[in-house]
Amino acid sequence: MSQTGGTPVSLPLSVVLPVYNVERYLPAAMDSVLTQTFADFELIAIDDGSGDRSLAVLRRYGAKDSRLRIISRPNTGIVGALNEGISFAHGDLIARMDGDDLSMPNRFAKQIQFLAEHPDHVAVGCQVLLMDEDGLPICLKKDTQFTHERIDHAHLHNGWPLVHPAVMMRRSAVEAVGGYRTRFQWQEDLDLFLRLAEVGKLANLPDVLLHYRQHFNSVCWKRKEEQASLRAALYHETRRRRGMPPADGTEEIIHATKWELHKLWAWWALTAHNLGTARKHAWRTVTSGPFSPESWRVLACAVRGH
Repeated sequence: MSQTGGTPVSLPLSVVLPVYNVERYLPAAMDSVLTQTFADFELIAIDDGSGDRSLAVLRRYGAKDSRLRIISRPNTGIVGALNEGISFAHGDLIARMDGDDLSMPNRFAKQIQFLAEHPDHVAVGCQVLLMDEDGLPICLKKDTQFTHERIDHAHLHNGWPLVHPAVMMRRSAVEAVGGYRTRFQWQEDLDLFLRLAEVGKLANLPDVLLHYRQHFNSVCWKRKEEQASLRAALYHETRRRRGMPPADGTEEIIHATKWELHKLWAWWALTAHNLGTARKHAWRTVTSGPFSPESWRVLACAVRGH
């Protein structure tokens, strides 16, 4: 294990950034964090055994900005990386960030202000803009909820109200509930949010403060079956812990192909009037499924712009 960067005694905010093979996107993600309007923070980047040049990118930034602390060690998975990052943190607040997303310049300032004004809240996220692998806008995330009650309800009913890398949390609350748990890796964020909701309130700001990248290497697309199985076990445990009756029914697992995802992104972008993105993914829908009438329908609509 190696570390570089300064070692502050006390800070209001620590940003925890797990990094694994995101060389292509990492510079933009780093720039979005290091140019925040709120500048009094440390950025803890955990290189989780990357096989590409992600670590070299981090070291290049570390040579220029003393707020960056780099931890590099063999791969353990995201839960180990997150818990290790939090264990090195000096901040009272923990902001999550991923190496393929973009934080808007005022994200930290707005989230810190919210938590300062709402001491009963233990975590706050925000509305996010979905973007594609090249950073083109797709649409606003559709199922974001904003109040504690709606967020917690959605978490227990297969919803996705909080985006993990968009969240800022009170470190004391994260530690009080035991941090991230390895047994729920790939659903570690949902597990943590459900336990945090039992010691305080959750919220989302209506502001778009994160651009969240959609691509085929993301956990959401590569590990759908594992996530569904883990979610069922997590719901069972949570309901039992809260004294709630067992959930009814099972979750439908959608096995999305690249053709289906390009088609979905094209329709979402078209609905949001992001015509360049819509036409790009409509054309990819046609090239990956040229014999489907649905491919040509989405392309025609994208070309017309409606």
